[in-house]
Amino acid sequence: MQATGGHATTAGSCMEWQRSRKDFAMPVGIFRVCLVVITAIINHPLLFPKENVTVLENTEEVIQKMKEREENLRLEQLKLEQEIAVQEALTKLPEKATESEEQYSYDPLSWNFWTVLSLLVFLLIELWRQDYQDGNWQDYANEENEIAVLGKAFKEFVLPDKATLANFYERCLLTVTSDIARNRELVEGFADDLLEALRSVCNRDADMEVEESIGVGSMYENWRAHKPMACDFIVPFTPPEPYCFQLETWHSGVSVPPDKQGYGMIKICRADENSTGCICDKTKLGEDLLCLLHSKMSQPKPNNHVEDLLCYKDTRYLDADQVMTWFQVALTKAWNKISHKYEFNLTFNLLDSPGALKIKFRSGKTITFNLTPVVQYADSDVYFISHFPCSSPADGPTSSIHWFLTFAVYEKRYIQFVAKTLPNNSCHLSCLQILSFLHGKQCSLTGPSSLTNYHLKTVMLHLLQTHPGPDWAPGYLGARLQDMLTFLEKSLQEKRLYHFFVGNRNLPEELGIPVGFQKAEPMNLFRPFVLQRSAYRKTMDMFHEMLKNTSALINEYTMHVPNGRATPLNKDSR
Repeated sequence: MQATGGHATTAGSCMEWQRSRKDFAMPVGIFRVCLVVITAIINHPLLFPKENVTVLENTEEVIQKMKEREENLRLEQLKLEQEIAVQEALTKLPEKATESEEQYSYDPLSWNFWTVLSLLVFLLIELWRQDYQDGNWQDYANEENEIAVLGKAFKEFVLPDKATLANFYERCLLTVTSDIARNRELVEGFADDLLEALRSVCNRDADMEVEESIGVGSMYENWRAHKPMACDFIVPFTPPEPYCFQLETWHSGVSVPPDKQGYGMIKICRADENSTGCICDKTKLGEDLLCLLHSKMSQPKPNNHVEDLLCYKDTRYLDADQVMTWFQVALTKAWNKISHKYEFNLTFNLLDSPGALKIKFRSGKTITFNLTPVVQYADSDVYFISHFPCSSPADGPTSSIHWFLTFAVYEKRYIQFVAKTLPNNSCHLSCLQILSFLHGKQCSLTGPSSLTNYHLKTVMLHLLQTHPGPDWAPGYLGARLQDMLTFLEKSLQEKRLYHFFVGNRNLPEELGIPVGFQKAEPMNLFRPFVLQRSAYRKTMDMFHEMLKNTSALINEYTMHVPNGRATPLNKDSR
């Protein structure tokens, strides 16, 4: 009896151990699944792209460890099977032996189930990762390859010698600069006459009021590198009384999307909506008292049709498209009034730009210029511009109520300010002209790209601020041109080129830049490259080809220079 009781006790303890082992199997399996998932996440390239550079090696290591653990578990199961078999022989209890066999048959299935589930989860994660790598992730790899190729090409890039470069500039670009003053004088006189006629044909009580034009751009900064010559004018305008503009910018504290940085909105309000500052606004006057400044007779009549003043539908925000239509109609009326005074024809050069005009003489010669309506920001020389001259619709804002802020007047003023500290005949504008010329010729071969002359001018402005004045002497033309290309190449690689005036706190006070723009966060002009992969690749390809073709292009436009002296193109050229 004692022996039998001892066997029963042993069998009971074995049964309890089996139950505890059965209850322990499921948590262990869940733990193993979580362990595999965590391992896969940690080794995922999307979450840790820089640290995980051996994804495949880590995957094989994890699988190998899982196989080793599975083998150890199987050995342990064999030992347990032997112990259970010995205990069953000693107990001689058929029912308990049968129950033990059932539990034994369950346990391997349970362990194998969690092992298979772990492998399946890991396999699904791995397949998903590979599918993603075949899609978007591959773009990053291609992009890095393009940057590596670009860096290699730039190391092999060599500018022509100093004499060839100087001869190229003198023959190809200096003649273009000499024509600027003559064309500019002709266009300025005609533009003033046209705007004066526009003011006379507009209704001063209902239409926008046009102010004097301001010349901006390469023609007024003396670095124009391409023909035909095109003068750019901005034309400020204001609403009729009693309305005024209320300006909203992206840096005014209002939360705006990243793609709207550099833009603002213009709200049309009635001037009498705000307090006039008169005491009659703060004190209730009696019936026998009258304010001589703001009597009932002098107050404007109520007008609820604010949307009639070129506003976007159902809003009070100025619509750039409606402004363009109004300006084109007003220019047409103005030309019809003064056309009899001139012996040439005037037509619109681009219908997608408010005032892109072309003068065509009877001899066939043409002159183009741009009149672009703008709204002044406060009392500064920053302006909200509706459309950039000669730009495609894709380059502008996605909404017609968002206006871009232009610092064109400050750019012209800064170049003039810096020129006073530079040596005579400094090479800063020559570098910009050569770079603009090379960029234009390359775009004519490979098609337009997202890199513009404004980006090139921004590069020059940054280098003017960092390089001292003597570095821009005429003899350093090649070195400074190399610096501009290096700066541009680095900016393209990093996809970062900051706006020169926004966020730049090192500007001279004499310029009068509004403090709000200087203290604002820097604005990246290359931010679209982060989102638009195709545009970035196309720009990189264009820049790569421009580097390769620079020497050949300069030599093509320049005669061979023996012994550092330029030879004439032919016997008759003097």
